[in-house]
Amino acid sequence: MDITPTTDTSAPAASALLAGKAVLITGAGRGIGAAAARLFAREGARVLLAARTRAQLEAVTEEVRAAGGTADHVVCDLADRAAVRAAVDRAVELYGRLDAAFNNGAAFVPPGPLDQVREEDFDRVYAVNLKGTWLAMAAEVAAIRATAGTGAIVNNSSVGSLRGNPELPAYGAMKRAVNSLTESAAVTYGPEGIRVNAIAPGGTLTEMIRTWEARSPGLLQRLRERTPLRRAADPEEIAQAAAWLLSDRASFVTGAVLPVDGGARA
Repeated sequence: MDITPTTDTSAPAASALLAGKAVLITGAGRGIGAAAARLFAREGARVLLAARTRAQLEAVTEEVRAAGGTADHVVCDLADRAAVRAAVDRAVELYGRLDAAFNNGAAFVPPGPLDQVREEDFDRVYAVNLKGTWLAMAAEVAAIRATAGTGAIVNNSSVGSLRGNPELPAYGAMKRAVNSLTESAAVTYGPEGIRVNAIAPGGTLTEMIRTWEARSPGLLQRLRERTPLRRAADPEEIAQAAAWLLSDRASFVTGAVLPVDGGARA
């Protein structure tokens, strides 16, 4: 049974979770990042979208603006230190401050056991998923400290980081390391009023999961069977968790890695 989520993605926000906040979103051209851009803007944020593909960024930016939101975009490869720094600087240039960031961008590698992972794929997933997140966090902390003073960061991890991951060992390893970075940053910057959390999505209907399904037929069905809610998530459902953690309503939450997985880890 596949139960469709009841989220109305066209309805205006009733509660402005992120009113007035300037938020940077990486990996914002599609999937969870694009859903976050639309949602955060509806919740009152001024958003800067960052990703590698200009056409996707332009399309999502125009969609947000057409719905009445404030958005702009910047092309950014998370593996490029200068590009990451420039994206953060652009957010401050546009909005005068940085209040929050959702580090969602990630690279995917072909599924398979550890001994079949190609070195170039391992290097790429390290450069984007782990080093890119570290570069972004360092730049974001500096910008939040210098402008808003206090703020919040959410890193997108994976439920696959919370256990052995035989089909995606390199991806799972990098996401587990992101959890460690998240916890370390929460302890380090908490005294300054900068909260750092992560979300760990389960099966979500994104391009990544569809690519994985094409290589491993039956994957979606297996994921549904392991999930008490018996379905995959819509990207906006993942973005909703990130929005709450970035908002002042989560003001006493830091250092958490929150599963958003339909109960798969229960």
